[in-house]
Amino acid sequence: GNVVNPDELIESHGADALRVYEMFMGPLEASLPWSNKGMDGARKWLDRVYRLINDTTMITDEPTPELDYSYNFMLKKATSDIETLNFNTAISQMMIFINDCYRNGKVNKDMITGFVQVLSCFAPHLGEELYQYLTGNTGISYVPWPKVDESKLQLSQKTVVVQVNGKVRAKFDCDADTSDEELEKLALAQDGAIRHTEGKTIKKIIVVKGKVVNIVVA
Repeated sequence: GNVVNPDELIESHGADALRVYEMFMGPLEASLPWSNKGMDGARKWLDRVYRLINDTTMITDEPTPELDYSYNFMLKKATSDIETLNFNTAISQMMIFINDCYRNGKVNKDMITGFVQVLSCFAPHLGEELYQYLTGNTGISYVPWPKVDESKLQLSQKTVVVQVNGKVRAKFDCDADTSDEELEKLALAQDGAIRHTEGKTIKKIIVVKGKVVNIVVA
């Protein structure tokens, strides 16, 4: 009763879904229980990728700078994770990128083609089909690996957390190069900060640039 017949799973879900689920289960050295629900999830995600790429309203020749960071971070992490056999975290980052594509409403064709090259390492049959659909060419395994644009990995915007005596009271977005003085002003102007500092004495403000502004009151 503890043997899973891969032929049955290939028949019901496809060989690519089986490969993706096996690599997404966890680290290779870990002992994990089998789950047919996990197989369902892998198949649904591959279907989601297929729908995105076959949706003509989603794929564009125009640049999609909103996805520059997400794509290049995914590519860099997946490239590193494949080399170190951390397949589960590579797939996880690929899922995040696909979510970002749907959230953005469109994705540059070259960008999604690069994603398909990464996908083909885990789902070679679907990868080849989608690559042919996008480019009109075959032989994805012979195409040079896409290159990471390191300049796109610098976020222009940061989300800063505002704390009052160590407790989170607000958040705000700002430019990555915003000065500490300006961060202090922005933090103090947040509604949550105003409510929890009103009538109290501000002893000091601790700024962790681009991350946290902690207001200490008494």
